[in-house]
Amino acid sequence: MAGGAAFSFAYAEHAELLAAAGAEVVPFDPLHDEELPPGTRGLVIGGGFPEVYAPELSANEPLRKAVAELAESGAPVAAECAGLLYLARELDGKPMCGVLDARARMSEGLTLGYREAVAVSDSVLAEAGTRMRGHEFHRTVVEPGAGAAPAWGLHAPERRVEGFVQQSVHASYLHTHWAAEPGIARRFVERCKA
Repeated sequence: MAGGAAFSFAYAEHAELLAAAGAEVVPFDPLHDEELPPGTRGLVIGGGFPEVYAPELSANEPLRKAVAELAESGAPVAAECAGLLYLARELDGKPMCGVLDARARMSEGLTLGYREAVAVSDSVLAEAGTRMRGHEFHRTVVEPGAGAAPAWGLHAPERRVEGFVQQSVHASYLHTHWAAEPGIARRFVERCKA
């Protein structure tokens, strides 16, 4: 589970639910660690402020490469907001992990609000049709805003799809609280064991 200054927003319950589902949750800091923890079989990258640390995250090429290789191997990766930006090709012109064929940049406007969401595509987190609530809070734009298989259909304030489901990667701006749907953590851990 990513942590440190660049990925400082996470619900403590996510780690607790993963552990209760049988995972060994090991934190790492993408700003300083050049390798994923030994034996990593899944990756959770939550929220934070990667735009503030884009040069340092970009400079850690060994870890960016390790994250991309893990995703390419089919290991489950769940990323939200800051994690989405980190998985993109670039953030404000700085190379990121390149897992997603998307580019991220800072924007003038703030996207903020609670959302009603429905999983559009089956993913490592949820079956299509799973309903969740979440929130968006970001001053960035990802282009495109959704992949060929979007993560969520949002119903508030306007209807749109967003995020990416690509192989075993689920990446989205939407911050969800997994305790609202505990099956999400179990589903993720099951895919880590597969």
